[in-house]
Amino acid sequence: MPQRQDSPASASRRDFLRIAGTLPLATGPVLAQAQPAAPPARVPGIEDADRVFITNEDSNTIAVINPATNRVETTINLTSFDEDPRPPFRYVTGGVAPTHAAMIHKPLYHGCIDAHGAVPSPDGRLLATSGRGSSNIYLTDAAQRHVIGNAPNFAAGSTTNRERISTGILVGREPHEPTFSRNGKELWVTVRGEDRIAVLDVEAAIRYLRGDASAQAIRMYVGTLPGPAQVWFNRENTVAFVASQKVSSVDVFELRMGADGFTLPQRRVTLDISGQDKPGFTPFLKTTPDGGEVWFSHKLADAVSCRSTRPEFGLLDAVPLGANARPNHVEFVENARGKVVYASLARVDDNGPGGVASSQIAIIDRSAPPGARKVVGTFFTHGRESHGLWTNPENTLLYVAHEQDELPGTPNAGQTVCSAFDVRDPMRPAFIAQIPLGSIALPSGELRNKKSINLVYVRVGARGQTG
Repeated sequence: MPQRQDSPASASRRDFLRIAGTLPLATGPVLAQAQPAAPPARVPGIEDADRVFITNEDSNTIAVINPATNRVETTINLTSFDEDPRPPFRYVTGGVAPTHAAMIHKPLYHGCIDAHGAVPSPDGRLLATSGRGSSNIYLTDAAQRHVIGNAPNFAAGSTTNRERISTGILVGREPHEPTFSRNGKELWVTVRGEDRIAVLDVEAAIRYLRGDASAQAIRMYVGTLPGPAQVWFNRENTVAFVASQKVSSVDVFELRMGADGFTLPQRRVTLDISGQDKPGFTPFLKTTPDGGEVWFSHKLADAVSCRSTRPEFGLLDAVPLGANARPNHVEFVENARGKVVYASLARVDDNGPGGVASSQIAIIDRSAPPGARKVVGTFFTHGRESHGLWTNPENTLLYVAHEQDELPGTPNAGQTVCSAFDVRDPMRPAFIAQIPLGSIALPSGELRNKKSINLVYVRVGARGQTG
């Protein structure tokens, strides 16, 4: 259920110390820095129904930002804390806020574990979120910011939550990313801990979550590569691409469509991508707005690549990003002033804005012909370990999520932050705001939103990127 947004909680250094000790040092060539212009007072391209949703893996929450104010207006609670007044069910007990590991191992905890993937339905009315550790999928009403399937709490009172969190839909070990089919009838969930994809009937899933035990939420499982990371569909909804985080391959499925609008998947080909991703670790893929290309992030190979979405799905570009760049997601911006691919880099570089360490985003000029696309610049994200990124429908705004908290001595010290940029000139992004994600006020204490992963910009009721 949505919770009111309160003042940020005291900073925790646990995540910073854990991650900082494992970060690689930046080596290799230094990329040219894009020089941002002064940000305007307001960027056009924001409507009343627009919201930015961010999954926070270590708090098991979804922060909701209003882009008109660039403030967190609410946090969606996916935890089961404080549904009962007794200590085993509380978040804070005896004045002690537990670590993430202690949180999810509390007796009788039945909430989300490791909130990770997120994607909007084609019409922006639903948000699908994966619980990696809890092996399930949650569906959220994006307009109401309410988890579908939550139930009234029989133990509700002054010291408890009014609702009990939904169990969601169990799909298998380590679901990584969900993706809606282009017509919105199916939700494909890559079960990364296995070698299969769960294909959900969206309408049946909603009925099941609302209490119809006879509804068959899962239509089928589709066998695929070991460690499937994500699925993305071509614009015609006739082909599905599946990347892997275990092998240097991409599965391509042909989607024969039945009269009922559901697919009959059949593997067409398995592509060898060892030339672009020798380590076999491709966590993210996405098709371009024109539908002609599919781009992949190869995290351990420090590169991205691009293939045609048409048979024979040939390689168009392989773009190195520099040593230890560690790309997470890609996003596309196309407007009157440019045509680019952005790649978020997990690497944290010194000497960012104001002398503060920051990650960067690589800018790839997509107006160049295939085979000649390359990195033409970078810009600092104003945050550490950038991950998810998404644009508004007008391609004038970009939002970036970060995994690590801000450093001591900075304006938002100890906070996980989101950054907003004016990208009306895609080659010269202009920084707008660093947005602290704050905390959610549970009855027993403050739970700080932390370790952001996926980020999506949603215009409720309008056709979006998955449409």
